[in-house]
Amino acid sequence: MPLTPTDEIVRRARAAGTGVGAFNVLQLEHAQAIAAGAESADRPVVLQISENTVRYHGALEPVALASLAIARAAKTPVAVHLDHAENPDLVREAVGLGLGSVMFDASKLPYAENVASTREVVEYCHQHGVWVEAELGEVGGKGGAHTPGVRTDPEEARAFVAATGVDALAVAVGSSHQMLTRDAVLDFALITRLRTAVDTPLVLHGSSGVSDADLTAAVAAGMTKVNVSTHLNKAFTRAVRTHLTEHPTAVDPRHYLTPARAAVAGEVARLLTVLSPA
Repeated sequence: MPLTPTDEIVRRARAAGTGVGAFNVLQLEHAQAIAAGAESADRPVVLQISENTVRYHGALEPVALASLAIARAAKTPVAVHLDHAENPDLVREAVGLGLGSVMFDASKLPYAENVASTREVVEYCHQHGVWVEAELGEVGGKGGAHTPGVRTDPEEARAFVAATGVDALAVAVGSSHQMLTRDAVLDFALITRLRTAVDTPLVLHGSSGVSDADLTAAVAAGMTKVNVSTHLNKAFTRAVRTHLTEHPTAVDPRHYLTPARAAVAGEVARLLTVLSPA
């Protein structure tokens, strides 16, 4: 199957009133598992590569090319997306490698600088046919400017979208990155107000901390793209721990990465049906 652009997957979901799962790739096994889960659920999916993951690998190209290969081989639509890039040079590299979408995060900057930096990235990406997500109102859990409790103002969101030309907007509505428990309290009324204020799809970051019921409610309120990372990492690590506990002399990583990959695939399939019921 040819690589499917993120904008096509998100546009179709928004028109249908359903959600799109966007799951973070840390290594090859994650990309394989996410694609397998999407095939099992018969749902489209987005593979995301964050700037933090690029630092872990030491370069974007190896993990990006592997993810693109897995996406092209999948039997269901799979897009590859650069997530939380703060460096415009990394954005340009991603565009050159063939990623169809990027998330440029200048939310740590003052509003006017966020607008100016984002607009420059959008202009570059649109010249190359690449879809751009940006962030307004810090999503908590990252420290520094990402302060829990911040919320995105609908009128500011409307002005930001108009000034930058972004294709999707990540908003702060109560979720927080890197949560290990699923008890985030979302502001559903705010989601609805944001959905009314802007014409672009809304993106929910920090969704690992959101319960299944609230993920469904968030989509109903107006969210379209839903990002999940930590929740899958928990499933991956739990499977590794279980295998090593049961096989204390194991030394071949393939023996414990195989159940970890299967655990992530199963959870991806389940979450995709939560976001987009049949």
